[in-house]
Amino acid sequence: MQEKEVLAVKNKIEYAVEMLNITKTFGSLYANDNVTLRVKKGEIHAVLGENGAGKSTLMSVLFGLYKADSGIIKINGEEVEINNPNDANDYNIGMVHQHFKLVDVFTVLENIILGKETRKGLFLDLKECRVKVLELSKRYGLEVDLDAYVKDLTVSQQQKVEILKMLYRDAEILIFDEPTAVLTPQEIESLMKTMKNFSEEGKTIILITHKLNEIKAVADRCTILRRGKYITTIDVPTTSVNKMAELMVGRVVDFSVEKAESKPKEVVLSVRNLSKKLKGQDKLVLNNVNFDIRAGEIVCLAGIDGNGQSELVNVITGLDIDFTGEIVFNGEDIAKSTVRKRIDDGMSHIPEDRQKFGLILEYSVADNMITNQYYKPRFSKRGILKKQEILDYTNKLIDEYDIRSGEGAKTKARSLSGGNQQKAIFARETAKPHNLLIASQPTRGLDVGAIEFVHKTIVKERDKGNAIFVVSFELDEVTDLADRILVIYEGAIVGALDPKKTNHAELGMYMLGTKRNLPKVEAGDHNEYYS
Repeated sequence: MQEKEVLAVKNKIEYAVEMLNITKTFGSLYANDNVTLRVKKGEIHAVLGENGAGKSTLMSVLFGLYKADSGIIKINGEEVEINNPNDANDYNIGMVHQHFKLVDVFTVLENIILGKETRKGLFLDLKECRVKVLELSKRYGLEVDLDAYVKDLTVSQQQKVEILKMLYRDAEILIFDEPTAVLTPQEIESLMKTMKNFSEEGKTIILITHKLNEIKAVADRCTILRRGKYITTIDVPTTSVNKMAELMVGRVVDFSVEKAESKPKEVVLSVRNLSKKLKGQDKLVLNNVNFDIRAGEIVCLAGIDGNGQSELVNVITGLDIDFTGEIVFNGEDIAKSTVRKRIDDGMSHIPEDRQKFGLILEYSVADNMITNQYYKPRFSKRGILKKQEILDYTNKLIDEYDIRSGEGAKTKARSLSGGNQQKAIFARETAKPHNLLIASQPTRGLDVGAIEFVHKTIVKERDKGNAIFVVSFELDEVTDLADRILVIYEGAIVGALDPKKTNHAELGMYMLGTKRNLPKVEAGDHNEYYS
């Protein structure tokens, strides 16, 4: 067949990807149960489903990380066998994983070219590699310092490295697995533009996300999975967000957060004149921070990522004790208290990075559920763990919080989907005795049904009389949940707002540092000082 005839045949191929009747099991769990996915050439195709619905598993089969038990994969109309990621790369398939696959101690350039290095004889030709990567980064607006070490990059910069890895390998089919879970609204908007640019160039995009508004913003079609099974494929422009949510979870979803007026009582947490410098730097990463959180209220902290949120939470929870200022919890100065003492005194913490700080991934779900209580009489006696009590406790939480796993309480945390890992942490921290809940990005990676449950649970926590401190990049979450909103900019609290009297535009002005409204509070002054 002549070259022109081959091109003509290729141009007539409707589907870039066909995954036909794919089944993948893990023990008795059907992660994918006879699932079919067809993705047209050049389209942005979303894959939507609840946590644990099988989305990431299906994409891992396409990328060669898993081998399907049965089913057929076709690329551009040709049946193929993909046994590993190298096979996927040979078929021009690239993937940005939900949890990045980067080597922290390698430079950006080294990560991008790893496994696909250009050589001159026995030696690497880094100069030629650099030229190609620089051309790609400029072409797609993905500039990042090629000589920086990955461990020193922000999350959004690391994501750019992952995308450049795909492009460097000449990927034409691009898989994005929950790409916006850790990005700010501004970074999300930029990524959406990049995806549209890819699509306009003829690349095929598969987007896994729980965020329905993002699907409406960029996707052409959407395939919906539920509990490992194929439900339907819809035309996105003609389908409402509410209908997508209903198809995903199998019921009508309430997007509103119903809550009565808060009735704040005594101060549970008081932060005064809190400041912190990073090692070797003069600039303050926390600058004279002052606020109170009272029993029976939800205080939400809004701000663009990198403005001191992580450092503030680390200081309050005891992960960092190198600071100046005062932290009073339940009337006691805890500036030098251990993490265990803070936990025993009633502090619960949902960390922003569930894998790095929230779970011991090689431990079972049961072991993770009692990591902050294993030494208590309920779960141990004379240093011996009460295994049946731990299993019963964990199974109760699995049912109550709908944590989906292959082997129940005995499942390794690593094998849970990202959303179910988040639900496990949420269950552990809200089920144990506490009167202060600190939640950093509590709904990160959760589907709309799980978000609805988490929001209702947080409101119930407040109504029980607990103090709640939520750190979130999701402005809808902030305005829906908060009884009071604090805004942080360059390490300083620059605004204290009533959610009923503000909007996203005004919040954005505070987050960018162009507006401030917080009067100075003197150390030791615990009077109400918020607008």
